[in-house]
Amino acid sequence: MSAGTGVVLGAVFCAGAGTMVVELAAVRLLAPWFGASTGVWTNVIGVILLALAVGYVCGARLSMSGSPDRRLGFALVAGCLLTAVLPLVAGWVAGTFMPAGLALDEAAGLMLWGSLASSLVLFAPVAALLGCGCPLAVEALQVGSGGHAGTAGGRVLGMSTLGSLVGTFGTTHWLLPSCGLKGTFHVAAACLGLAGVVLLLRTRTPRASTVMLVLVALGAASTLMPESGSLAPGSGWEVLDQRQSEYQRLAVLQDVDGGQRRLVANEALDSFQSVWSAQTGLLGGGQYYDYFALPAWWAEPQERWDVLILGMGAGTAVRVLEGALPNGVELCSIGVEIDPVVVELGELYFELQTDGPGRRVLAGLDARAALLGVESPQDLVIVDCYANNMEIPPHLCSVEFFGEALGVLGTGGFLMVNAAGFGFDDPVVDALGRTLAQASGAEVLALRVPFSRNCVLVARVGLPVPRPGALGWDIGGAVGRALLPALEIPSAWKLVEPPPGDMRAPGAQVLTDDRNAMDRLQRASLRAGRQRWVVGA
Repeated sequence: MSAGTGVVLGAVFCAGAGTMVVELAAVRLLAPWFGASTGVWTNVIGVILLALAVGYVCGARLSMSGSPDRRLGFALVAGCLLTAVLPLVAGWVAGTFMPAGLALDEAAGLMLWGSLASSLVLFAPVAALLGCGCPLAVEALQVGSGGHAGTAGGRVLGMSTLGSLVGTFGTTHWLLPSCGLKGTFHVAAACLGLAGVVLLLRTRTPRASTVMLVLVALGAASTLMPESGSLAPGSGWEVLDQRQSEYQRLAVLQDVDGGQRRLVANEALDSFQSVWSAQTGLLGGGQYYDYFALPAWWAEPQERWDVLILGMGAGTAVRVLEGALPNGVELCSIGVEIDPVVVELGELYFELQTDGPGRRVLAGLDARAALLGVESPQDLVIVDCYANNMEIPPHLCSVEFFGEALGVLGTGGFLMVNAAGFGFDDPVVDALGRTLAQASGAEVLALRVPFSRNCVLVARVGLPVPRPGALGWDIGGAVGRALLPALEIPSAWKLVEPPPGDMRAPGAQVLTDDRNAMDRLQRASLRAGRQRWVVGA
C-alpha cells in the first residue's frame, strides 16, 4: 500500500470515527433541553442518516472534477470547524426551539419537534460534509493507484466502518467520561482537522497553509469559550459541582441558606433528581419520598426493615427512611443506581453511605439486572427509575419487570412505584397502575401526592393493600399525622384492579416487554398536563 493510499484511508477512518462521535454525543448535547428519550434519539439518528445520504450524493458529484483528495481534505477541515463549535452554539440553537422558563407540561409539544429542528441545524451540516468523504476517497484511490472500483470501494467502506467502531466505543467509554462533552467534540474535531490538513499538505497548494493557520486559530479560540447551556441556577441557589458522566450531565445546587441541596440531571426544566435536607426524616412540602416511610408503619412490628431501592439517585429515600421509621426498627438498605457519578456526588454532598452497617450500594447496574442478585426477601421495594427526570425506560415499567420486583418481597412486603403524572387519569399513571395490578394479581393503591406532579402506587404481596377507613390504615405518630390526613380525601386515593382479558391483546392497557408504549404515554401525559393547567383543573 502506497503512502498516498494510507493517508486517504486514514482520513476515511477519521471521518467514520467523527461521524459516530457526533451522533452519540449529539443526544447528550440536546438532553438539557429535550431529554434523551427514544424520540430524541430517533430524530438525531434520522437527521444524521439523511445528511449522510445527501453527503454521499454531493461527494459523488464533487469527485468527477478536480483533485478528489484535495476536496476530501477541505471537507474534513470544514467538518472539523463545525464540530468544534457545536458545544458553543448548541445552547443558542436549542434555546430558540425550547425557550427557558417553561414547565414540563408547557414544553410537551416541543420535545420532539424542537429536537428535530435543533438536530437539523446543528448536526446535518457536519454529517453531510463527512458523508462526502467516502465517494471522494474512492475516487482518490482510483486516480492514485488504479485497479477495480470494487476494490477501492471495499477498502474505503471497511476503513470507514472500523473508524465508526472506534468512535462508538471510544465516545461512551473514554471520551465522555474523561474529556467531558465539550472535550469530546474537540477531540473529534482535532482528528478530522489533522486528517484534512495532511491531505491538503500532500496537494502542495498555497491554500493548505492558510487553511491550517485558520484551523489552529479557530480551534484554540473554541477551547477558551464557555460551553453553551451551562446550568444557570435560579434565584436563591448556587452551583456546588457539575459533572459529565457516561449517562448525563449533573449539577449539585444548594440554596443560599445551605439548608437544602438538589441534584439536577440533564435538564433545564422545573424538576430535580434528588434532594438533601440537613435533618433526616420527612422532607415535607409535597415530596413523594416521604410516602416511602408508610409501609414500615403499616406492617407488623419488626426489628429490621429491609429495603431495595431501584433508582436510588443520591440517596434521598434512604435519608427519609432513616429518620421516619418506627422507633427501634433498624434500616437495612440496598440501593441500585446505574450512574456511578450520581453515587459519587451523593457521597460528597448528600451524606450517602455506600459501605456502612446495613448499607449497600450497587453502582453502575441496571435496576432490572440488579434484581437477579437480590437473595434475601425484602420488606419494601421502591421503584423510582427515571432518565432525565421524566422518562421511564420501557423495560422498567412492564408487567414482567414488576413481577420480578414483587418476586424479591416476602409475604406482606410492599412494592412502591413513583409515577410522575398529573392525576389518576393521567395516561402514565393509569398505565402503570393497571400494569402493576396485573403483575400482582391484586388491587393496587394509588395515592396522589399533595402539591406535586407525582402519584405513588402501592402493591402488596399476599395481603390486601391498606386503604383509608380499612383496618391497618391508621398508624398514629408523627408520620401518620403528617401524611395520612391529606390522603384520606376521596380524590387523593384510588384502588386499581387488575384489568380483565388478555394483557397482550392489541389495545390492552397493560405494558409488557413486547408491547410498551411508554414514550407515547409520556408525551400524552405532558400534553394532558398542559391542558389541565391552562383550564385551571
